Amino acid sequence: MKASELREKTQQELNEELKQLKSELFKLRFQLATNQLENPMQLNQVRKNIARVKTIMRERELKINER
Repeated sequence: MKASELREKTQQELNEELKQLKSELFKLRFQLATNQLENPMQLNQVRKNIARVKTIMRERELKINER
């Protein structure tokens, strides 16, 4: 997922995306704990996507407060 794609989304869509990513991260951690995780790199990708979403949300928050 690219930051440019995320910037095109509304705040509500970003909140929903963040919710889905956190759910996916939970499932991946559970699979890791039970030794069922096939690709450990998925954990890093999901964490980075969560960080991207949070960064864009924070940018928008700062832009609103700046005015």
